[in-house]
Amino acid sequence: MKTPSYFKYTREQRSGIVALILLMIFIQLAYYFCFSEITFSNQSDSQEAKEWLALQSEIDSLKIEKGIEKHKIYPFNPNFISDYKGYTLGMSVAEIDRLHKFREGNKYVNSAAEFQNVTKISKELLGKIAPYFKFPDWVKNKTKNNSFANYPKQTIDKKEKIVVADINSATQEELMKVYGIGPALSERILKEREKFGAFVSMKQLEDVWGLSPEVITNINKCFSVLAAPNVRKLNINDASVRELSQFPFFKYHLAKEIVTYRSMNGDIKSKEDLIKIKNFPIDKVDIIALYLNL
Repeated sequence: MKTPSYFKYTREQRSGIVALILLMIFIQLAYYFCFSEITFSNQSDSQEAKEWLALQSEIDSLKIEKGIEKHKIYPFNPNFISDYKGYTLGMSVAEIDRLHKFREGNKYVNSAAEFQNVTKISKELLGKIAPYFKFPDWVKNKTKNNSFANYPKQTIDKKEKIVVADINSATQEELMKVYGIGPALSERILKEREKFGAFVSMKQLEDVWGLSPEVITNINKCFSVLAAPNVRKLNINDASVRELSQFPFFKYHLAKEIVTYRSMNGDIKSKEDLIKIKNFPIDKVDIIALYLNL
């Protein structure tokens, strides 16, 4: 019986089949050797990773000692510690709250020992932060001036009369004599005064960033607006939108509202007219009016 012709292969076909088989064997061998090399490499990497992991605990301890982020401490008055400042110093929430509650009575700590007595911080933490405490000069010199203890009692009971000065003539050095005011706050006060030419009311100090109500109270004990300030008044009925927007109390949108009001109602003649303007800061109308020609 003859074999059907479709089971017969030509010489070229037989050569192709042999080449295909050899190629398959070659691919299998190549895959085997490559996989073995990768496995060996992974084993080496795994060994190296184990060595790194063995050193991780030592690295972590060094990081803790060094500190990922250290807050540099500058001299400060402990009476004005904020929540964030207390946190960076290492104080607990309860310790910070004790200080704030003490300060609500308008009282001040004047020594490191008094600070610890109020806040109940540990001796260890006090030893770290106390060297940075900065009290006013009169507190530092208090122990040096204890000779008044031998004076008659009536002399001790007499309080020195405070001479109130004009806030518009105060220098930076004079402002810094007020308890709670340092170089930065005194400079901000002077810049605010320069912006207007002069203060017309002590309430304008409330707009100075960083002045706490307690410090403003202390300033009011020493300074006031004693004389009518010499300020250049703004003619609100003739000024353009651009000129109005340059006035510290007026922003661009309010300047446009003023011009719109003028065009529809005529001249602005009083504070009553001012408060009719849309978005006008009514709570400051008494102060603003003193800077305007009405």
